[in-house]
Amino acid sequence: MEPAAAASPPRTGISLRQLLMALGEPLVELQAAPAGLEVEIRSVALLDPEDPPITRPGELVLAIGARGRAAFPALRAGGRDGAAAVAVKLDTPAQAAALSETAVEAGVALLSVRSEARWEQIDALARTALDSTAQWRPGEPLEEGDLFSLAQTTAVLTGGIVSIEDTANRVLAYSRSTNTDEVDDLRRLSILGWQGPEAYLARLRKWGVFQRLRASDDVINIDSHPELGIRRRLAVAIRSGERQLGTIWVQEGATPLSEHSDQALLGAARVAALHLVRRRRELSADLTLTRTLAAGLLEGTTGPQPLASHLGLDAGRPAAVLGFSYGSAEATPPELTRAEVTNLVSVHTAARHRSALVTQADSRIYVLLPQLPRSIDLGTLRAWGQDITDAAQRHLGLSLRGSVGRIVPGLGEVPASRREADRILDAMVSVGVATTVAALPDIQAEVLVSEVLALLAAHPGMRDPRLTALVAHDSRSQGQLAESVLAYLNAFGDVRAAAAELHVHPNTLRYRIRRAEELTGLDLGRPDQRLLAMLQLRLPAAT
Repeated sequence: MEPAAAASPPRTGISLRQLLMALGEPLVELQAAPAGLEVEIRSVALLDPEDPPITRPGELVLAIGARGRAAFPALRAGGRDGAAAVAVKLDTPAQAAALSETAVEAGVALLSVRSEARWEQIDALARTALDSTAQWRPGEPLEEGDLFSLAQTTAVLTGGIVSIEDTANRVLAYSRSTNTDEVDDLRRLSILGWQGPEAYLARLRKWGVFQRLRASDDVINIDSHPELGIRRRLAVAIRSGERQLGTIWVQEGATPLSEHSDQALLGAARVAALHLVRRRRELSADLTLTRTLAAGLLEGTTGPQPLASHLGLDAGRPAAVLGFSYGSAEATPPELTRAEVTNLVSVHTAARHRSALVTQADSRIYVLLPQLPRSIDLGTLRAWGQDITDAAQRHLGLSLRGSVGRIVPGLGEVPASRREADRILDAMVSVGVATTVAALPDIQAEVLVSEVLALLAAHPGMRDPRLTALVAHDSRSQGQLAESVLAYLNAFGDVRAAAAELHVHPNTLRYRIRRAEELTGLDLGRPDQRLLAMLQLRLPAAT
């Protein structure tokens, strides 16, 4: 009796070979594979040049912003920490040779990324390949969630070249093509740009293709247009009930599509729908849990460990909170614009820090930045915030205020960073601050004055009744005595400067100051009365 064969341990990732088969040309090219093509990839990570060069075993490291020789630290870190592969963008063949030599010495695979490709596209497609292919082996039946394998199988059944896209025409997966001469411009540009180029999409809209996809489950035939660089293709909508989730496109190559392409395409659309529905549910549930844990941590109602365990974060690394608010409560945008702002904040912070988490509370947006580099400073975070407010103004026409909470030593102190971010935003509203993004050291005095004013507003008994009477007199007579006194005090008693600020003659201002003192009995020559007047007349009810 022969001994039973030992069960091989289940794989938790995919091989480098499978990744290259899924992505391949025209996005990435293998430059070096010192450990072979069966090295296992278990996760994908973005490595920013400002981050310390730290990787994890089995990672595919996307070295964003580190072109050419600037990627040497990422390669050495990958070899030291056991990463599976490092992907970089190259400018010259000489760079490829030098980096390949370093990759071989470090024992880590090197992938080059086409310069036109976007890093977020590589990240999304690699994660899709990882999630969908990890449990599939050649010879096993196709699983419903295996998008890249589904694209490849559909290509075999139709004899064409397949792309699977979402409703925004972003490429989710595609089949491999061994002959690049068969690929037309629309396919090539769609993969490189992550979505169909607008000029081609406009043509398809003009021909009514998208309208027919929204209205019908039928396979749609699109004739070739050599003058536009478009070969014949078929398209079918991916649906869940009445809702369209995406589209499968099949481009004809050097030979005509197979006789039963329509039937194969309909079946592929139904399998793809199962995958996309399942993925949306899983992503939605995971995102809801992440947001709940992050919100609880920011509020101080949940400790750091649940979020750290859920996302695999190091709770002992530095962290900080960025806060953003709209110009005023009245200017709070509608829900659609709020979603656009949240997406904008998410994209910008994710590009800077891969662990960034974005959540909303009331009318404010918060960015939790866990496990920051120990070398990071407030100036860097302030610059990140400024980039976001500038982008909101430029792309959405929306004014945002931004605040930078203190950098705390670990996740457990995050509520303190959030409170500081809120103090800054409160001050920017109540006392007015010229800058759009600030940390506490930038506007320490303004924050403290804001909090003193809040104290006065909440406790009427702390106010001087003579100043209250002055404001009431102005309200009855539509006068400007209180405003004139405050301008005079803000100018340190410089009558000419205060008069210019108010656009009145200096003698008019002198008369108003005397009149205010006569009506109230105030003596603005006394420092304590001047101090209290400067504060109390800044209250909203006093202006």
